[in-house]
Order: sequence, then C-alpha cells, then structure tokens
Amino acid sequence: MPKVSHLFFRAGILFLIVGIGLGLIMSISQQHDVIGAHAHINLLGWVTSALFGGYYALNPAKAEGMLPRVHFWLYTAGVAIMSVSLYLLLKGNTGMEPLVAVGSLLTAAGVLIAAYVIFTPAAAGRMQPAE
Repeated sequence: MPKVSHLFFRAGILFLIVGIGLGLIMSISQQHDVIGAHAHINLLGWVTSALFGGYYALNPAKAEGMLPRVHFWLYTAGVAIMSVSLYLLLKGNTGMEPLVAVGSLLTAAGVLIAAYVIFTPAAAGRMQPAE
C-alpha cells in the first residue's frame, strides 16, 4: 500500500478518536453546543481521509510523486485547524472565526487537489494496476 494511503488512514483514525471522544463528552454532559465541530471532525477528518487513503491504495500510480504528499499535508492541516478553531468558536470565542476561514480554505484546496488527481491520468510510463 502506498505511504500516502497509510498517512491518510492514520490521520483519519486519529480524527475518528477525537470525534468519538467529543461525541461522548457531549452525550455525557448533555451539552451539544459543539455538534458542528463534532460533525466536521468525523466527516472531513475520518470519512474523507479514509476515502482519500482508499483511492490512493486502489490507484498506486497516482500515489507517487510530490502532489499526493502535498494533498495529504494541506488537507490534514486544514481539517485540524478548522476543527479546533470551530470547536473554540462554538464555545464562544469569536476571535477564532478567521482561523476557521483559514482552515476551511486549506481543506478546500486539499479537495481541489484530490479532484485534480482523480480527473487526470496517471503519468505516462508508470505501471498501472489492471482494471
């Protein structure tokens, strides 16, 4: 399995642990004021990271080179920044709004890189798995 797949799966499982933990805290305390952060951590952090990891695992030729690594670091940093700052924003810290925006833009840039990777053919000359 390509290294970038492992990176996406590892990041995804860490996001899942945080998301589940946050969900448990909300459930136990009966305070659901940060449900938006919980949802973003689980959907963007766990689910989407796992999908990216799976895509690269199924398309190892596309997991080669610098772009997949940039994709991983940009997307993961964006989700982490957005999730933490969104949590703090929902807890009442309005000063976090610019960081939510920065994290969102980084995450969106990561998604655009994913779209580029998915829609462009693998580099000529590289072995591709049988379809």
